[in-house]
Amino acid sequence: MSATRTGLRPRRTSPVPLDVLVPGTASSVAVSGVTLDARLVEPGDLFVGLPGRHHHGATFSDAAARAGAVALLTDPAGAALAGQTLPLAVLADPRHAMAGAAATVYGEPARALTTYGITGTQGKTTTAYLLDAALRAGRTSTGLIGTVGFALDGQDLGGSRTTVTTPESPELQGLLGYLLEHGAQALVMEVSSHALALGRVDAIVFDVAAFTGFGTDHLDFHGDVESYFEAKASLFTPERTRHAVLNVDDARGEVLVGRARAAGLGVTTIGAGPYADVHPVRTELAEHGRTRLVARVHGEQVELTLPLPGEYNLRNALTALAMVAATGGDVAVAAQGVERASVPGRMQRVDLGEGSPAVFVDFAHTPEAVTAAIGAVAGSARVLAVLGAGGDRDPGKREPMGAAAAAAADVVVVTDDNPRTEDPAAIRARVLAGARGLDRAGVQVVDGGDRRSAITTALGLAGPDDAVVVLGKGHETGQEIAGVVTPFADAEVVREAWSRLRTDGAAS
Repeated sequence: MSATRTGLRPRRTSPVPLDVLVPGTASSVAVSGVTLDARLVEPGDLFVGLPGRHHHGATFSDAAARAGAVALLTDPAGAALAGQTLPLAVLADPRHAMAGAAATVYGEPARALTTYGITGTQGKTTTAYLLDAALRAGRTSTGLIGTVGFALDGQDLGGSRTTVTTPESPELQGLLGYLLEHGAQALVMEVSSHALALGRVDAIVFDVAAFTGFGTDHLDFHGDVESYFEAKASLFTPERTRHAVLNVDDARGEVLVGRARAAGLGVTTIGAGPYADVHPVRTELAEHGRTRLVARVHGEQVELTLPLPGEYNLRNALTALAMVAATGGDVAVAAQGVERASVPGRMQRVDLGEGSPAVFVDFAHTPEAVTAAIGAVAGSARVLAVLGAGGDRDPGKREPMGAAAAAAADVVVVTDDNPRTEDPAAIRARVLAGARGLDRAGVQVVDGGDRRSAITTALGLAGPDDAVVVLGKGHETGQEIAGVVTPFADAEVVREAWSRLRTDGAAS
């Protein structure tokens, strides 16, 4: 199923007068769509002009008008910058108003879907994919929205992807309308802290929302850890969800339990022991990095083989099952779906054939996620970790990421992630400083240089009983250096590097 140039939105909408969407506005022009991007305007759209990093969106109002926009929603600063072409709706906080406007124009699609939202520093994507598979096993048609992309019934909806976990509210509401129009019955969505702070999900009340855990990330946006937590915590209020599924092995999850119950929400707890509503009873390692799990979900015993390694992925699976149970689904059937799930770039095994090390690609890009990913393969003879840190993002986590890798792995090969506009060597130097500063006996720390070279170095150092984890980019298919994105997929590069090493070895 392909996307149009202007993205995914429903095609059967009823125009709504502007003064209904934005009360107090003088114009009653009919609005049939909402967008923030002048390049994506369709005839009949309400164009929203917000202040941006470099430009105010209202400066593009004339271009939006030429493309067919019928009105402009903006703030007082935008009104002063806008041309004279479009009727104006001026509000002090247009960002939060546009969510409701978009929901109204597209027919309040979230109300017709069973909605599941997932937040947490780690585990959102994995839990979302496991939940999506669990619901589809019960013959529920699903839409999926998150970091990897958009999907309908497990089929990728390419061509309209943004670079954020949760789209802006006009795109999000249009996408929900599209999914509903194409038969979706349920929505599974990753909900980022940015989305909560910026009102992207303001017009949605989730039937179930889950908290997977809390760590350090996005402090460049939120400013401090408490602000970051409170952004995530805002999902667990009556305005945003009806039932909370909470990881109580995380101290922040315990805080949320108290708040959610005080607010009158339904609550399901996830934990490692019988103190939680949903917990493992028995686990054991299976072949190919799988884990056999026996769990209790509100007293019901469930058995499954999880297709992912690591204790934290057991928790993600339990969270998915708990979310199904919270809406009355068949947990045993859901478990069958979890067994068949595939999660792009999340402890994704790259099979290199006989005599090769076990190689995994993972999106881990925080200190906590690095520790968890390396720990997931700790039973190997040695663990070799390849990692870097992103440019133009939260520089304070660079040394801690290096230290986390050096604390858990036997060999740390430091490389480039997405340097963006920063000097790659300068970023590597900080990650290396963190790794070498730990001064742990026996750990080998290497500056691997560019990412392709670093992956080759790690594979060359690894033996057949070792594990190599390539961290930071996961599902991504490009690498941004000096503002230019070039094709680069870790799993493909691993295969190419291994093939070259085998060829070179045979020739020597």
